[in-house]
Amino acid sequence: METVTGFAYLIASVLFILALRGLSSPEQARQGNIFGIAGMVIAVLTTLANPEVISYGTIILGMIIGGSIGTFIALRIQMTALPQLVAAFHSLVGLAAVFVATAALYHPEAYGIGIVGQIHAGSLIEMAIGTAIGAITFSGSVIAFLKLQGLMSGNPIVFPMQHPLNALIGLVILAFAIWFCVSESYTAYWLIVLLAFLVGFLIIIPIGGADMPVVVSMLNSYSGWAACGIGFTLQNPALVITGALVGSSGAILSYIMCRGMNRSIINVLLGGFGGEGAAPAAAAVGDRTAKSGSAEDAAFIMKNASKVIIVPGYGMAVAQAQHAVREMSDKLKAEGVEVTYAIHPVAGRMPGHMNVLLAEANVPYDEVFELEEINHEFSTADVAYVIGANDITNPLARTDPGCDIYGMPILDVDKAGTTLFVKRSLASGYAGIDNPLFFADKTMMLFGDAKKMTEEIAQALE
Repeated sequence: METVTGFAYLIASVLFILALRGLSSPEQARQGNIFGIAGMVIAVLTTLANPEVISYGTIILGMIIGGSIGTFIALRIQMTALPQLVAAFHSLVGLAAVFVATAALYHPEAYGIGIVGQIHAGSLIEMAIGTAIGAITFSGSVIAFLKLQGLMSGNPIVFPMQHPLNALIGLVILAFAIWFCVSESYTAYWLIVLLAFLVGFLIIIPIGGADMPVVVSMLNSYSGWAACGIGFTLQNPALVITGALVGSSGAILSYIMCRGMNRSIINVLLGGFGGEGAAPAAAAVGDRTAKSGSAEDAAFIMKNASKVIIVPGYGMAVAQAQHAVREMSDKLKAEGVEVTYAIHPVAGRMPGHMNVLLAEANVPYDEVFELEEINHEFSTADVAYVIGANDITNPLARTDPGCDIYGMPILDVDKAGTTLFVKRSLASGYAGIDNPLFFADKTMMLFGDAKKMTEEIAQALE
């Protein structure tokens, strides 16, 4: 039986690896999801076939409740709400890690790791680490969810001696972990849980809206390592492998996001960069004058262009304008205009946010390009249509060493013949930095709701 179980878990693990490989590309994402689903089905059925499993009624009840909630959410969730949904799911993984470790502490014989008062030393270490990571993941993900959902301010929340306090609490957690591993003290265990919950709150509240893509991928990594810890406690190799895959891929993704912002992960955690309330009002831009236009003006310019590059940002997600963008794009292509899309790695609130929205609108994958692939194309484009993006197009990132986003790779929309900027106002983005591109001679501001403006442009193209 152990041989069959091991072989089934191996197949599931291979399918999980193939799932990650598929999810690395929009064209293969659907296939990747199928591989992931198949791997999970095999892993669950293999676990249920274990002779040591006896509480089938409880397990089936849990699956029915969880499956019903998941189905309800999947049917009702808007694509624009995916970032906060992901954060919420991460919190559940972290909480599960705490629950499993707690159950193992109070009933170790059920897990084959010893008896009460005589749990194996290695298992105690795994429980301490898994519990700490899980608790941090849970509370940190809750804060991320609240910020993304708008139930809590997206501004960085900072106070004096905040980072030294976090470091001190981290050292105290380490001390309690050593105490727990040596004595198997319940008091030490619950102190680890409480302090780890506190640290999770404290490390996320100073992170502003501009860093949310990194936070989401970082919490994804934490949830993976928490699941890996659960796997060691349950002595389940499939869960260990799966957790390690999610943890490592999340860490790599966090690195990619940080590179896309020209920042380090330490800088993200300590910097408190950007917030929804940080943007100054339009009046703060001084005496500079921005040239504004109408939907008819924009339609005329794009209809007479030969090449248009569309740059989506979080404003497109908020307005749910992706379908309107697709409609406008189709009408431009019918007029013989070449249309492509440029995606910045940190556009939106989570990695791949813009890709998901465009895929929902059935935008062809071969028209969507990442920053490195398309940035050189702006100099040959007649029009750059920027819809709801700001910081990722700010030329100060190239020219002003004193700017907070200096060195961050941006989309070179200012090199296009004309830049059409769809925004509600001249307010700055999450970084709280004015964008001089708004006032450039080649820029036309299109003030208004992104969806409504794009729909009006599409109508004017007729």
